[in-house]
Amino acid sequence: MNSEAKYARLTERGLLRIEGSDARAFLQGQLSCDVDRLDESHASYGSYSTPQGRMVASFLLWRDAGAYVMHLPRSLCETVRQRLTKFILRSKVSLHDVTKDQVLIGVAGTSAGELLGTIFGAIPDAPLARSAARDTSVLRLEPERFLIAAPLGQEADLLNALAKGAGQMDESHWDLLDIRAGIPYILPATQEQFVPQAANLDLIGGVSFDKGCYPGQEIVARMHYRGKLKERMYLAHVASAQAPRPGDKLFGADLGQQATGMIVNAAPAPGGGHDVLAAVHISSVEHGSVHLRANNGPPLAFLDLPYRIR
Repeated sequence: MNSEAKYARLTERGLLRIEGSDARAFLQGQLSCDVDRLDESHASYGSYSTPQGRMVASFLLWRDAGAYVMHLPRSLCETVRQRLTKFILRSKVSLHDVTKDQVLIGVAGTSAGELLGTIFGAIPDAPLARSAARDTSVLRLEPERFLIAAPLGQEADLLNALAKGAGQMDESHWDLLDIRAGIPYILPATQEQFVPQAANLDLIGGVSFDKGCYPGQEIVARMHYRGKLKERMYLAHVASAQAPRPGDKLFGADLGQQATGMIVNAAPAPGGGHDVLAAVHISSVEHGSVHLRANNGPPLAFLDLPYRIR
């Protein structure tokens, strides 16, 4: 990414809004992150899992005017909304898909913060910090990357303001920035395939090990305290004529014909090929040979993540 700020309208992302006097307690009992510690100045990554500990969704969560806003792939919004709604019962909680009422914009580059400062005034000064202005949330994801969630009626003015100081980028490039940051998003093809640790949710603050129960908590905690994790998520580059897709299986020489992992997310790389996030058996990575779709398929060239895998 060059130094010029760039922005993208994120049409493949969505928002769920959860509100009501019992919303905090309800979400605390459903999600892997610590909702009790979340305030309106910060966001948290998190996951929603089955009782078997397999992720139904991963997301970014923040508070807004007393409600909670969940940012996740648009293709999962209705599935997650319906699933969570089943457990509301008598709780004073309402849950709505507000994607059509909001505009989501990603802004990145070394001058992104300066540009947003001229538009909004004060902006977040630390990763996963949030500021609010004119019903708009501005979240700093990383030092040079921001997410904006604004009412749909502000879209034209906001895009015009951004265009004065930034160029446009494809949404796929925003996906690439997520991938290179090691931020996974579960998609329909990968639902119920991974425990949170296998997608590094614990390494980006998306899993609390000292909160109360939530679906899958016992399995997630057991793997953390007692078990040896066999699978982790890695960043890699694949040079393949056929683009890798979420859910594609991976194979390693150490496991023969048994799949060793799966593509979590993939996006075109500027120099050709694709960068991917891949959940892979640690033994296969240590063995040094992991291939896409077959033992003789295109090899994965592993790259460094911005955080340490432990």
